[in-house]
Amino acid sequence: MTLDCDAELMLRVKDGDGASFGVLLEKHRTPVVHFLYRMLQNYAVAEELGQEVFLRVYRSRESYEASAKFTTWLFRIATHLALNALRDGKNEKFQERLDDESPDMPARQVSDARPTVEQRMVYQVRLDEVRRAVATLPEKQRAAVLMHKYEEMEYSQIAKVLSCSESAVKSLLFRAYETLRARLAHMA
Repeated sequence: MTLDCDAELMLRVKDGDGASFGVLLEKHRTPVVHFLYRMLQNYAVAEELGQEVFLRVYRSRESYEASAKFTTWLFRIATHLALNALRDGKNEKFQERLDDESPDMPARQVSDARPTVEQRMVYQVRLDEVRRAVATLPEKQRAAVLMHKYEEMEYSQIAKVLSCSESAVKSLLFRAYETLRARLAHMA
C-alpha cells in the first residue's frame, strides 16, 4: 500500500517528530474548522472543537496505523465530535444568527469579478438560504453533504468517516439532495 503524504507525516509524528505534527496542523486546521462550523453553525464552538480534534490526533499518535487516508481518520474524529456536540447541545446553543459578523468567522461569500451591489445581495441571500437548508438536514445527511460537496471527499472516505457502507453514503446523499432540491426549488 502506498502511503499518502499526510499518513507519512503522521507516522513521523508517531516516531516523535513534532515538526511533522505542525505541518499537519497547519495544512488541515482551516478545513477542519470550516467543516465543524458548517456542521454546528457557531464559529467559536467550531474553533474549540477544532482544537479538540488535533488534541485527539496528537494523543492517538502512538496507536496510529496508516490503514486509510489520513484525512479519512481526521474527519472521522471531527464528525464524531460534531455529532456529539449536536446531540449534547440539542442544537440550541450552537445556533448563530446568520447576520452576526465576527472578524474570526470564515467569509460568507466568495468574491468574483466585481459583481454589482445588487448581485452581491442576491448572492448572499441565496447562499444564506442554502446554508439554512443544509443546516436543517438530519445530522448524518448534513455531515455526508458537507464532506462530499465542501471537502470533496469520495464516497469510500465518507463511508469510513461515518462508519457505514458506500451504498449507505449514496443513500444518505440521495435523500439529502432530494430534500435540498425540494426546499430550494423556488431558487431554480
